[in-house]
Formats: sequence, structure tokens, C-alpha cells
Amino acid sequence: MSGHGHGHSHGSGGCDHSDDKSGIDRGAEFSLYMKIDLDKVQCLNEQIDGSGKTVFKPWDQRLDKERVVESDADEELLFNIPFTGNVKLKGVIVIGGEDDTHPSSMKLYKNRPQMSFDDTGVEADQEFQVTPDSTGVVEYPTKVVRFSSVTHLTIYFPTNFGADTTKVYYIGLHGDFTEAQRQEILITNYEIRPNPADHKVDSFNPMSHEIQ
Repeated sequence: MSGHGHGHSHGSGGCDHSDDKSGIDRGAEFSLYMKIDLDKVQCLNEQIDGSGKTVFKPWDQRLDKERVVESDADEELLFNIPFTGNVKLKGVIVIGGEDDTHPSSMKLYKNRPQMSFDDTGVEADQEFQVTPDSTGVVEYPTKVVRFSSVTHLTIYFPTNFGADTTKVYYIGLHGDFTEAQRQEILITNYEIRPNPADHKVDSFNPMSHEIQ
């Protein structure tokens, strides 16, 4: 895809091999996919329209290879992910494609809706070097303080391990969710019956208007 650069500088993002918990516990931790506004998710450079949305799925379906997104013009993929409330993002899991199609780097951007490849030159809120992971055992912990109030998350995969295209089967998001507070509309009830004190008028004296 022309018109956007291929940055290759990566921050030192650590990873956590959190595979010592039961499947039920992990499933509960990675339930934020239910808080994504899927109808508004965008995946740029996807081969098949709408396929990017399918990688956000339940933990117990993370190994489902039927639902996959593959990049089109080059190896880059960019996800714009709006939430239905406020998220404290604690970690990300990525199950990528086989061989060299697995992402090799990942950048996270907080609260930057409608990002495009032209916008990825700005500094990411966090960057990771990605390890090939076919089962979802590697979690990339975020800087929780920085990602404590997220309404929109952008995930950008700039590179893979050398293939022409990038594949992603699953993106798991670990964190806490808070419902968005609704704006209360204050309605003031005015008096239906007017207050005479608010409408002072001069008293009409018929004696002062005699016709000569």
C-alpha cells in the first residue's frame, strides 16, 4: 500500500507468558471483546471486507482458524476499535498466522478515532516486539496508568516476519470496563400560573380617562 511509511523502530515491550491459569479464568479476563462496538470497527488493508472484525471473539474460540484477517497490499494491518464505554486496558494477546505471516511488531494508540496509515508516524502510546504465538499464551502487558481511560483503541501491525502478507486469527483484550455515564438533561418546570408580582402594571383608573 503506497503512501505510508514502514517504521521499524520498536520499543522494549515486555511479554508475559500467562499460561498458568484455568481456561475459565482466562476467558473472564479476555471478555472485553463484548464491549467493542463491532459495527464501527475498522480494519485497514484487509483482503476481505469485514474480516478484521472476526478476530475479536471469545477466548474459547481463539483457535478457530475459520475466522481470520489477512492483509492485502502489503504486510500492514491497522485496527480502529471503539468501545461502548471506558476501558482500563491491561494486556493484549495476538495469535497470528503460520510461518512468516505472524506480526512481528505492534503499536497501540489510545483515543485516536479514525486513524489511517498516514497517521501512524505519530508516537505510539506503547510499542511491542511480537513473539510468534499459535495458542495465545503470550500476553503483552500495557502501561495501565496510560491506558486507564480508553474509549477507542488503535492497534497497528507494521511488520511481520518476512512474508508478503500478515495474518491474524485472534486479538484478545484484557482489562476492566466501566459503562459510559449518560449526560443528564435538566428540565426546569416553569409556573403555569403567572405570578402577579412578576408582571407589575399600572392600575387602570377609569376616572382619569373621561371623554370631554
